[in-house]
Amino acid sequence: MSYFPDRPCIVQGDYTVLLEVDNSLHAEARDLLAGFAELEKSPEYVHTYRITPLSLWNAAASGATAEGILAGLEHFSKHELPANVVVEIREQLSRYGRLKLKRTATGAFVLESADPTLLVELSRNAHIREFLTGPIERDTLPVRGELRGHLKQALIQIGYPVEDLAGFTEGAALEVNLRERSASGSPFALRPYQSAAVDAFWAGGGPGGGSGVVVLACGAGKTMVGLGVIAQASTHTLVLCHGTVGARQWIDEIVDKTEIPRELVGEYTGNQKEIRPITVATYQILTYRPRRSESGRAMLNVEDFPHMELFNRGEWGLVIYDEVHLLPAPVFRITAEIQARRRLGLTATLVREDGREADVFSLIGPKRYEVPWKTLEQQGWIATARCHEIRVNLPAEERMAYALADEANERHRLAAVNPAKLKIVQTLLRQHPDGHALVIGQYLEQLEEIAASLGAPIITGKTPVRERQRLYEAFRAGEVGVLVVSKVANFAIDLPSANVAIQVSGTFGSRQEEAQRLGRVLRPKTDGSEALFYSIVSRDTTEQSFAAKRQLFLTEQGYRYLIVDASEIEG
Repeated sequence: MSYFPDRPCIVQGDYTVLLEVDNSLHAEARDLLAGFAELEKSPEYVHTYRITPLSLWNAAASGATAEGILAGLEHFSKHELPANVVVEIREQLSRYGRLKLKRTATGAFVLESADPTLLVELSRNAHIREFLTGPIERDTLPVRGELRGHLKQALIQIGYPVEDLAGFTEGAALEVNLRERSASGSPFALRPYQSAAVDAFWAGGGPGGGSGVVVLACGAGKTMVGLGVIAQASTHTLVLCHGTVGARQWIDEIVDKTEIPRELVGEYTGNQKEIRPITVATYQILTYRPRRSESGRAMLNVEDFPHMELFNRGEWGLVIYDEVHLLPAPVFRITAEIQARRRLGLTATLVREDGREADVFSLIGPKRYEVPWKTLEQQGWIATARCHEIRVNLPAEERMAYALADEANERHRLAAVNPAKLKIVQTLLRQHPDGHALVIGQYLEQLEEIAASLGAPIITGKTPVRERQRLYEAFRAGEVGVLVVSKVANFAIDLPSANVAIQVSGTFGSRQEEAQRLGRVLRPKTDGSEALFYSIVSRDTTEQSFAAKRQLFLTEQGYRYLIVDASEIEG
């Protein structure tokens, strides 16, 4: 058996790949693996990736081939590839597109396949039978078009991701043109990778294109990709995003960079309920429901969410899901009902902590385009970033309380709100006196104490939207140098001047939250300075193990955390 000791990878028969960190080919191999495998562990010297059916289907949808993946693995592997891994990669790559959902000349929906045995298997499957409307006809199986989304979910659950080529409704026409110079006066054009993302979206999903997810780093301009798709669609559009501040940022960008007048752009939030040709709504308002006491029963159906009717109140030809990794379960359910509308998902990471990545694939669409974060950094589109994990001891009294705590949640809270973290925050801010710093955390009492000690303003979920906007604007203008923020600032907040982020607590092992928080400081700086991300972690607690999981996605993107003891910072 051949052996190549200088290569960085070991591909194992359980579909894991071990990658040596201290190897000259590490970065190249990491970029290859990120395209079709998921990072599971990232200790100091050897990282573990896992090849899964879903990761391979996403790779297939974005243009990867079995030959290309296998050639890459062979190039970096110390040993010959296990035979079962080679077979599985070929098998799973071939499954994407083996089934196609189409419409006949009469408008009927059919599943089409060149594999007649597969159609017979599906016709006899108990999970698929409810979607069928007749027997196999040549190479097609008639299905219920009104259950298009539910059928796609059922098929992916049994291991057959369908390629949806049934087309889309065009929606009401609306001419949308991008400006060559923004309304604020600066030149405007899509960056090359943004244009490529728009083209990739329109190339996917059959004739006329129109369903799938674009994955770009925070600060890389996903909103601009959305505007490019809106301009090509030139149809009434519904944009869904996280929070009222995020919705208003979308509206500002639409008005600033397209020729659409403000009166044709509506805000549908807790504050206003405007339905216009382009309407920007929040996930929060869509998932609002009256309290059980008001309705008299527990509500589990889409009909119980009064604002879900927004999906059917406009002639939408396009629905954009910003921060698609946050899509709430009720929005998944309504999305299953509107598969005839074009759908664009925008996100910095396809990671979902609830494990519903397959629902994003089947209902929004597969990954159509992605650029590694480090590639964008090297090209100057996002800031260079240095990440640090600062480990601090629990004081003796808190250590005893931690040891005596019965509940895992209570132990996590005690570790997260470690009072010794305050001194580290103060020291870091003294070390960066000219920085524009965000102090980010999970627990409100902790954040309020930090804000009071620093004399800094604080933004939490209780802060009125108008006050949030005022403080964000003061931070952008340099009038506020330090801003203390809760998780409400994790998403869709554009703060280009922020160059220091200090994380004092977080949501357990959330990889997406870690990525979003680093993203707050990744907007490129006018002076070319680097961004600094500090995560303060209580040593020898569950918070330390959660931190390792939180860092996985960023490690996969090429970021490394420098582990620092608190004494080094204080010294």
